[in-house]
Amino acid sequence: MIRYCVYIFIWLSLASLPAFATDMSFSSWLDNFYHEAARQGIQQATWETAFAGVHTPDEEVLKKAAYQPEFTTEIWDYLDGRINRKAIATGLVMAGMYKKTLADIEHRFGVEPELLLAIWSMETSYGSALLHTSRLHSVPRALATLAWGDKKRCKFARQQLIAALKILQNGDVASKDFLGSWAGAMGHTQFIPTSFLAYGVDMDGDGRRDIWHSVPDALATAASLLKQNGWRTGKPWGFEVQLSAGAKQWAGQTRTIDQWQELGLVRPGGKKFTHGGERAVLKLFAGTDGPGFLVLRNFFVIKRYNSSDFYALAVGLLSDRLSGKRGVVQEWPRPPGTLKAEEKFVLQELLKKKGFYSGEIDGHLGPATAKAIRAFQHEQGRVEDGKPGKGILEALRRVQGNPLKKQD
Repeated sequence: MIRYCVYIFIWLSLASLPAFATDMSFSSWLDNFYHEAARQGIQQATWETAFAGVHTPDEEVLKKAAYQPEFTTEIWDYLDGRINRKAIATGLVMAGMYKKTLADIEHRFGVEPELLLAIWSMETSYGSALLHTSRLHSVPRALATLAWGDKKRCKFARQQLIAALKILQNGDVASKDFLGSWAGAMGHTQFIPTSFLAYGVDMDGDGRRDIWHSVPDALATAASLLKQNGWRTGKPWGFEVQLSAGAKQWAGQTRTIDQWQELGLVRPGGKKFTHGGERAVLKLFAGTDGPGFLVLRNFFVIKRYNSSDFYALAVGLLSDRLSGKRGVVQEWPRPPGTLKAEEKFVLQELLKKKGFYSGEIDGHLGPATAKAIRAFQHEQGRVEDGKPGKGILEALRRVQGNPLKKQD
């Protein structure tokens, strides 16, 4: 779930409610919360529309809230899943499809089209995630479930629920379309309700801020958030740099670009720095064994959308690719035998050609790909561990007679 950093808190009015209410039934909690919602200006008709036929919590929301992943994603795997041939190709198509809209948004808010496309890709894969309605949840019911049954998120959920009811009351979305993630993130650009109220834009002029169905509204709302948080038009988010001796001790420090150059940091391939007087922070996402990055003010503005460094880096790098710039030049310190982003696509293509894989060629090596690998390993008399790697890729190439050009 995408988390936003800008919340409109409603502390005083909610202070009278118990912080955590699982000592009462869900329906009783709803009855109690209605009175608080009414004090916040929520009309009875709005409440009844939001919770028509709702008497029980969303159990799937509680399951997802309780799930705590036990793995840590390495930066290269994180980027592989988000900056790849599919994300770039689809982004270029969308750039053409929404050229005028993106130009109008840039004129109004000063946020570059490629940056907005990158955010759209990161949030919902250019809206394709919204097509899987069975995976979405009623926003009011999901937030009420969290407010009632999740001790860690109950205060946040109560705030978001009031905001969600205001959105419904304002007429920005119909109840049947008021869908989002299990934690209440909504629409093409995955805004939580308080952020939507703060930054929502009716870009297409139909009288509604509809980030669920209107791409112009969704992208303009994202641009509004960035602009109001200090986006600097025409300024870079950052630069890839080659690390000099002593770089480890400088990680996290801030200097001007010119000062960093004096310390020996250079761009790969001898490319010149720009904006020498701008202040930048040195980030080492994979330690001194990987590429370094000097990140500027706009990098931290992206983090107002999502507070993760990984997220901001991915958005910046994908926006670069969509604007025709090269990707990361230096190698990430991947473990020996692991696959690069393009090789993951090739692996799926070869598995499909062999008849083991029927899923989408998307570079995401999930359970379906692992099952296909095990089937291939079984056919070949190998250990059936389902793990992707260069060994399996080379074995598939040999079996297929090397029908695809080997990637570097």
